[in-house]
Amino acid sequence: MRVWLMAVVVGIAAPAMAADGLAQTPPMGWNSWNKFGCDVSEALLKETADALVSTGMRDAGYQYLVIDDCWQVRRDEQGQIVADPQRFPSGMKALADYVHAKGLKFGVYSDAGTGTCEKRPGSKDHETIDARTYAGWGVDYLKYDWCNSEGQDPHDSYARMSRALRATGRPIVFSMCEWGTSRPWQWAQGIAHLWRSTGDIQDCWDCGKSWGGMGIVHIIDLQADLYPYAGPGHWNDPDMLEVGNKGLSPSESRAHFSFWALFAAPLIAGNDLRAMSKDTVEILTNREVIAVDQDALGMQGRKVRDNGPQEVWMKPLADGARAVILFNRGTEPSDIAVSWDEIGLPAAGKAVVRDLWTKGDVGVLAGRYQASSRGGPRFVGASLKWASTSVPPPGGPWRRTVSSPTSPPRSTAKWRRWRR
Repeated sequence: MRVWLMAVVVGIAAPAMAADGLAQTPPMGWNSWNKFGCDVSEALLKETADALVSTGMRDAGYQYLVIDDCWQVRRDEQGQIVADPQRFPSGMKALADYVHAKGLKFGVYSDAGTGTCEKRPGSKDHETIDARTYAGWGVDYLKYDWCNSEGQDPHDSYARMSRALRATGRPIVFSMCEWGTSRPWQWAQGIAHLWRSTGDIQDCWDCGKSWGGMGIVHIIDLQADLYPYAGPGHWNDPDMLEVGNKGLSPSESRAHFSFWALFAAPLIAGNDLRAMSKDTVEILTNREVIAVDQDALGMQGRKVRDNGPQEVWMKPLADGARAVILFNRGTEPSDIAVSWDEIGLPAAGKAVVRDLWTKGDVGVLAGRYQASSRGGPRFVGASLKWASTSVPPPGGPWRRTVSSPTSPPRSTAKWRRWRR
C-alpha cells in the first residue's frame, strides 16, 4: 500500500453554515475508549488534559477531552446521574473546571437506550435531567451511543436528546453513535453535529470482528459514497483515530490520518497521550494535513478513479486547492498517476507539487503527477497547487447536489459545475 496526499487550486462554492454555529469544522480532540475502555478515572483525564497541552496537540487544534463509557454508576433519588465516586472523587464539575482551565473543552458519554454498552445507566426517559446535569457541569460535547435500545426509533430518540441539549442554552456538540445502521447522514442534519457512519474501528489495517468491528481500509470503503452529506455543522464520523495504539505501522498510521483528513472527519485521538512516540506526535500534529481536515469549505473527499488496487481520491478546499490521495491497496509495485483534468484542472496546465509529510515542494509539473509504489505498507504525502495564471480553470465553481434525502447515496449525488 502506498498513499499520496496532494492538493490543487480551483474555485469552489461554500455550503451553508449550520444554524447553531457549532462544529463548523470537524471536531478535534481525544476520547478515552479506544485505549482505556472502562479503565477511566479523574487522574487519567487530568493527566491527558496536561498532555494535550504539553505535546502541542491543543495548539494544533485538538480541543475536546471526552470521557467515554463507565464514568457513571447509578441515579440518585431525584433521577440525576451519579459519577463513580471512587474513580472521580472530586466530581465531574471540578473535572470540567480543570479541563477548561487548560484552554480545552470537556465531553462526556451517554446512551439513548436504557443502559450504556457497558451496562451503566442510559438516558432513555431521562433526557431532560441529563442534559441539564451536563450543562450544569460545564459539558461541551456529548457522545450518545445506541446500545440497549431495542424497540426504539433512532429518529425520535436522538431528536429527544438534541432538543434537551438545546433547551439548556449551553452550546454542546452532539455526537450520534448508532454505527450508521439507519443511514443517519440522510436525516440527522439539524439533530446532531456528527454521526457515526460505520461500525466500531479496530486497531488494524485490514481486519474485521464477528460483532462488527472493522479495520481502517474497510471503513475507508464505507465512506466513499457519503461525501454529499458532510458540511459545516454536520459531519460523517468514521470513528475515532487509532494512531499511536501499536496495531498500525507508521506508514499505515499516516495513511489512516490522511484519509480521515480527506474525509473531513472528526479527528478524535484514541491513544495514550502521556506516552507517545516521536512518530505518533508528528503524525497527530502535522498541521498541513490537519489543515486539509479543518478546511473551511467543509467538503468531504470522494473517490474519482478506481482501477482495482489503484485509486485516486480528491477533496476540494476553500482556497481553490484540491487534496488528493493516490492509493495503492496492493502489495505489488505500481505506478499511480493523476491527471489534472481528473480533478478539475486544465489538462495542459501546471501545478506546484508539495509533499505534506516531508513538508517540501516536489516541483512544478504539467498535466499530471505520477509516483511509484514498491508495494507494501508505504506512505508518501504530497500537495499540488495551481501555479499558472495564463489558463484559468474551466467551468467555474463546484458544488454537491442531492436529489432525495431518502435515496441511496450513490444514485442521488454527483459533482457538477455551476453555470454562470
